[in-house]
Amino acid sequence: MTSAIDWTPKARAVLEAASELFYEHGIHAVGVDVIAEHAGVTKKTLYDRFGSKERLVVEYLLARDARWREFLERRLEDAGPLARDRLAAAFAASAVWARKHGGKGCSMINAHAEISDPAHPAHAVLIGQKRWMLEFFTGLAESAGVAEPGRAGERIMLVHEGALVMAGMRVAEDVFARAAETAAALLNLAIAPGAKDKPSTDGQK
Repeated sequence: MTSAIDWTPKARAVLEAASELFYEHGIHAVGVDVIAEHAGVTKKTLYDRFGSKERLVVEYLLARDARWREFLERRLEDAGPLARDRLAAAFAASAVWARKHGGKGCSMINAHAEISDPAHPAHAVLIGQKRWMLEFFTGLAESAGVAEPGRAGERIMLVHEGALVMAGMRVAEDVFARAAETAAALLNLAIAPGAKDKPSTDGQK
């Protein structure tokens, strides 16, 4: 899976179709025949561009993650450099994303329910995305002057992931607003006495 994909209009049409179908119906439930038909291409074209369904799944997850990171970055830029503000912006961004793009919950969590084999090429994408989010929250905690930023980052991540699941299952209203309050409280409790909120070093620009 090291060869680069030739992103022709047909390849992009295939990825768009696969992304819609995978998220809506699940990865295992959608075959390449259905994807090709939905994209308006032949199955041969799909295989010529992607080589396999596995590669298409990888590209679907990579593309969705890239969209999320860009979406989050725009809101972090508006929030400014302080960790508390960026933490609030991250949870607010998740709320908007879930409403607009995540009606069935987190795509990474959903995909992991179907792809738990570490040998599957998409598995590394799923784990990598969650590790990136953990590093992001840990960076915010470090910037806020938390004595144990790794531990605080994990706790905030737990709150965030719980909100993702609850939002996807629609078991409560305004889950991200309440989750943001909990995350802010966790951050405040973990801040060392006398520490000052410094400009973020969470890796975002």
